Amino acid sequence: MSEPDAETGTPRAQSIARRRRKILEAAVMCFLENGYHQTGVRDIAKRAGVSLGNLYNHFPGKHDLLAEIAALEKSDLDPFLELLSDRAPARVVLERFVAAYSAYLSAPENVLLTTEIVSEAIRKPDIAEMFVENRNLLVSAVTGVLVRGVAEGDFRSLQDPEETAHLVLALIDGGAYRGVLEDADRRRTLAVLKEFINAALGSEPIDLAERA
Repeated sequence: MSEPDAETGTPRAQSIARRRRKILEAAVMCFLENGYHQTGVRDIAKRAGVSLGNLYNHFPGKHDLLAEIAALEKSDLDPFLELLSDRAPARVVLERFVAAYSAYLSAPENVLLTTEIVSEAIRKPDIAEMFVENRNLLVSAVTGVLVRGVAEGDFRSLQDPEETAHLVLALIDGGAYRGVLEDADRRRTLAVLKEFINAALGSEPIDLAERA
């Protein structure tokens, strides 16, 4: 006999959740291998090992699968938001975030999936809204670190901390994409990225090993 789901208390709900997760995982793999527009709903159903009708019971269409992936991405951000909420000196927090988020984004599968999602988000306002909401969570958290860093004297005065946060994230994005496209040395790219951000913010480079 199956164990009841912790949240719903019913084995059936647990089974439904597992099937949804299986379909989502199949969709991600299909999008990675073939691209979003080259993937059909039948491809996803076959990959998940479910009937087409069963898939439609969970997701009305491919667009809905992408929307669910956007919702799941939000949970992927939790470790980074927690890192940014740390009360260590602001420049230490920022360097740790840059290193961790760069490593996360630099995984080839994350670059590919992000590219597919951004491409579709440009065409579909509701998808764009979800991913912009996710992005704004990071922007807000990074902005908070920058504002605190200015107040504590870690960073120079910033004309627009929020816009600076957007630029910091854009730099991390760009480094991740370049690393995958050019097979660049990620350690060197990260070192130069942190050096550039430190220079832009007016903070001195630090040895994280000494702060651990």
